Amino acid sequence: MNVQAILEAKGHDVVTTRPETSIADVCRLLQRRRIGAVPVVDDGGTILGILSERDMVAGLSEHGVAVVGLTAGQLMTRQVRHCHPDDSIGEIMAVMTNRRVRHLPVIDEGRLCGLISIGDVVKARLDEAALEVDSLRQYVMEAR
Repeated sequence: MNVQAILEAKGHDVVTTRPETSIADVCRLLQRRRIGAVPVVDDGGTILGILSERDMVAGLSEHGVAVVGLTAGQLMTRQVRHCHPDDSIGEIMAVMTNRRVRHLPVIDEGRLCGLISIGDVVKARLDEAALEVDSLRQYVMEAR
């Protein structure tokens, strides 16, 4: 299974924000959409960074309640790890584990075409394991 299969199941819609968006507004966006991170993009859709709940907690620790007056551009992680639709689930799991990231933008031909989370990857792997178990059960039943 690969990243493209995950995107086909969950869709290619990506919630993004702009660098000038306030942290208060980003918090409302994450809560309303029930997501944990949002790519920060420019007018052309180019990823400038990614802003996660973890980034906002770090901002709160550093700036206190004044963090709500900061912008996405001020708190975002600038070095964004990303993946490609052809990447395998195993590759993505390794990147997420080794780099300790929970969200990866999916880039194809230079454009943002999706965002996958560790939850998406775990669900895909569980679905894959269930299919393997079903196939083995069927094989055993036919062999009898």
